[in-house]
Formats: sequence, C-alpha cells, structure tokens
Amino acid sequence: MSTIDVNNLLAQMRQMTAQVRMPETAVQAVQPSGGGPGDFSALLKQGIAAVGNSQMEAGRMAASYERGDPGADLGRTMVALQKADLSLRTAVSVQSKLVSAYQDIMNMSF
Repeated sequence: MSTIDVNNLLAQMRQMTAQVRMPETAVQAVQPSGGGPGDFSALLKQGIAAVGNSQMEAGRMAASYERGDPGADLGRTMVALQKADLSLRTAVSVQSKLVSAYQDIMNMSF
C-alpha cells in the first residue's frame, strides 16, 4: 500500500493549474483554515471549474478561428487547446489517484 502526501499533491495541482490558466481566469487559492474537509472540497470544486473554463475558452477560440474571425490567431488557439487538454488529463489523473487512495483506505483492516 502506498502513502500519499496530500499537501504535496495539492501543491502540485495548484502549480499545474496556475501554469495552464490565463491570468484573467485565475482562481484564488483556498487559504487553509485549520485543515477541515471543507478546504479540500472547495479546492476540488475550483479545480474542476477551472478545467471546465479552459475547455470552454478553447472551444470558443477554435470556433472563432473556424469561422474565420479577423482577430482569431491560430497560435493562440492551438495553445489554448493544448492547455485545455493538459488540464483535463491532469484532472483525470488526480481523480484516479483519489479513487486509488479511497480504495486503499477502504481495504485497510483496523
């Protein structure tokens, strides 16, 4: 059974999220207020919302480029699509790790 350093995992999630977001869509980090379960759920909700926002923004940019809008830039569109893909892959990876950790906890004998 492997142990998971939750604080390290959360720090990595924050760092990756900050790298894939544009500055105007950045979500404020949740300040720890005693390490309660609400902090983690709020952070998880923000992460999922950020993934959704990046997917929607990439979709808007792709549609704008496909329509031939004069302000649409292929380079920015491709970067936005790659950021959205990376954020989705990261979210799926985190989800897999959380499910694995839950299963490990449920299989523990007390």
